[in-house]
Amino acid sequence: MLKEKPGNNGWRDQVHEVIFEADTYGGKLFDIGLILSIILSVLAVMLDSIAEVRHIFGGELYLIEWIFTVLFSIEYIMRIISIKKPFSYIFSFYGIVDLLAILPTFLSLLFPGTQYLLVIRILRVLRIFRILKFVQYITEAKMLRQALLASRRKITVFLFTVLTVVVIMGAIMYLVEGAGNGFTSIPKSIYWAIVTLTTVGYGDISPATPLGQMLASVLMIMGYGIIAVPTGIVTVEFSRLKDNQVNTQSCPACGKDGHDNDAVHCKYCGHKL
Repeated sequence: MLKEKPGNNGWRDQVHEVIFEADTYGGKLFDIGLILSIILSVLAVMLDSIAEVRHIFGGELYLIEWIFTVLFSIEYIMRIISIKKPFSYIFSFYGIVDLLAILPTFLSLLFPGTQYLLVIRILRVLRIFRILKFVQYITEAKMLRQALLASRRKITVFLFTVLTVVVIMGAIMYLVEGAGNGFTSIPKSIYWAIVTLTTVGYGDISPATPLGQMLASVLMIMGYGIIAVPTGIVTVEFSRLKDNQVNTQSCPACGKDGHDNDAVHCKYCGHKL
């Protein structure tokens, strides 16, 4: 039984400490058990997709799937109850993932086969960085997210430029090669241009004329340079970010973590930590 700390609000604070926190023994034990349950549930879904295994153990796997779903549903409800601002958790990344981790089983009652979407539960294992106090990973993940957000306009312009190139090259190849060489339409020629520019090269369509092969060679060479552009954009933004020391303490009001070590109040909602 957890001892009630001065100034807390009783059982809700105790439940919050166990479910959301990773700094206490109870919280760490709960989260490790949760991660093991997630891995086992995903393994059960994967085994159920194998026809031979499903034929022999289909009933058992179906029961296991529902047991885990009920447990995760109870956990999801407890997370909502134990937090002072439930909507901040419900619409957060982890809140949405937690909800998606239980919905497919219920949807499978109406739409058979949707239970295989339960593999999305593996996203919940991301909590391992918080549980094992890999604070540096939390910081790096936050910095990467910020770098991607800061780069979004440049990347949008870059993608629009790439789209323009593949449309023009697709139209040219449609005129140069024609239906006889597999370029039966401009959309299909654009598909070829995308495959070529990204250096994937499926080989299902290929130019046969000298002019077409020359244009394809130019597009392939461009592909090597284009691939490096988004990496450079994100790297520049990443280098501009400051590396702040954070801990794993979760706000009892909004449930968000990643606060500075010397923080007294939540940086997101202002509630006292």
